[in-house]
Amino acid sequence: MIASLRLGFAAAIMSLLPLVAFAEAAKVALHVDEENVSTMNMALNNAANIIKHYENLGQEVVVEIVTYGLGLHMLRADTSPVAARISDMGMMHENLSFSTCLNTVQAMEQRAQTNIPLLEEADVVPSGAVRLMELQYQGYAYKRP
Repeated sequence: MIASLRLGFAAAIMSLLPLVAFAEAAKVALHVDEENVSTMNMALNNAANIIKHYENLGQEVVVEIVTYGLGLHMLRADTSPVAARISDMGMMHENLSFSTCLNTVQAMEQRAQTNIPLLEEADVVPSGAVRLMELQYQGYAYKRP
């Protein structure tokens, strides 16, 4: 009798472990490294859907879109085909951020021999690849649309 009570108690505690895991905000890093409007829109769709899902559950979520390589065009003020959407989403969702790679910015500036203008939503990080690694070390899920 006591053994089965202990087993029942242990099972009850184990069933609560998934809730403990989600007590902290869910976190996801979305990776964009292509100059493809479909990929950019898919990343934004993923971000919106993830945010909506967790909001519907009453849970917190943090989403960061990290761009580098040709994906930098997503956050370039002069070439982004999704600039208006980024601005709208940035204003609607405090839990959504955008990072871009300084290495890529500098390489593009060197090739163009001019400054590369970025959207105001863009946070510049030293390396996009390293940023993705850091986010994964911090428990972010990784998704590449």
